[in-house]
Amino acid sequence: MSGDRSAGEDGNAEYGRKKFRRSPSHFADRITADGRDGWPVEPGRYRLVVSRACPWASRALVSRRLLGLEEALPVAVADPIQDSRSWRFTLDPGGRDPVLGIGFLSEAYDARETGYPGGVSVPAVVDVPSGRLVTNDYRQLTLDLATEWTALHRPGAPELYPQDLRDEMDEVMDGVHRDLNNGVYRAGFATTQDEYAAACRDVFRRLDALTERLSGQRYLMGETLTEADIRLFTTLVRFDAVYHGHFKCNREKLAENPVLWAYVRDLYQTPGFGDTVDFDHIKRHYYQVHTGINPTAIVPLGPDLSSWLTPHHRERLGGRPFGEGTAPGPVPEAERVPEGHRP
Repeated sequence: MSGDRSAGEDGNAEYGRKKFRRSPSHFADRITADGRDGWPVEPGRYRLVVSRACPWASRALVSRRLLGLEEALPVAVADPIQDSRSWRFTLDPGGRDPVLGIGFLSEAYDARETGYPGGVSVPAVVDVPSGRLVTNDYRQLTLDLATEWTALHRPGAPELYPQDLRDEMDEVMDGVHRDLNNGVYRAGFATTQDEYAAACRDVFRRLDALTERLSGQRYLMGETLTEADIRLFTTLVRFDAVYHGHFKCNREKLAENPVLWAYVRDLYQTPGFGDTVDFDHIKRHYYQVHTGINPTAIVPLGPDLSSWLTPHHRERLGGRPFGEGTAPGPVPEAERVPEGHRP
């Protein structure tokens, strides 16, 4: 529920007996090139706090990799299992983030607004000098990484939010968010049969529309990767592992849809996408934290991850993943997903 700091991976969501609702981000300051909100783009000043379990945080991880912002915007990875104070840094020595010096992300929230009643959500950007939360606006964050942080982009970084496609992109992303990104949660946390059925129908209606759109083009906006593909990927990559069973979106598995299964494998095998995905964190978070849905906290053994690396043949549709740019370099050693957590 709102105010419960352990309420799932996105504290801006409300769970419980009432209809599932995702609230607007409370802290919506922007980090911009001109610093108009008081937060200028500055290399090394901010720390991006994520959970690899969370699809909203995973968007920021993919964008950051594709744009080459690893050094400019260092990352802190929270434990996928929360306690009553929500996201915690128990993966780090001593249970404290080595840069921020805090054990819980809630401490950065409290430094920004004492007694803030809402949930503690990721992704979150924290100002290192002051220890204060800057923003938890997951929708705007990745758009700003693409458009406001350009002076710090790597050479060859792709254009993820091209000006000439924004109107169409926004429409596509809004539909994907409503029916799919958020729709799986509306289905999973439904408390009546009718509420669940309506949400599940929305999920597969959107998947059907995406199947048609992607049957003749490699990416959502045509020949190159954009922000729209990132937002779709982070839901699709979790679909068979958690949404199909845990959230009861089980009309069919993604692996049973030839178009979307090939599309998501194409993205997974593209540098910057699959190398940010930790299936162990994803499964343990959903199945062990959402005890209202899965009271035994048993984590299923499947699905088999080896199929993520099988040929997808989407290159036959043409396209250039990075447009006029190039692929990102190797994953920094400290950010590599551990063996056993990936195919």
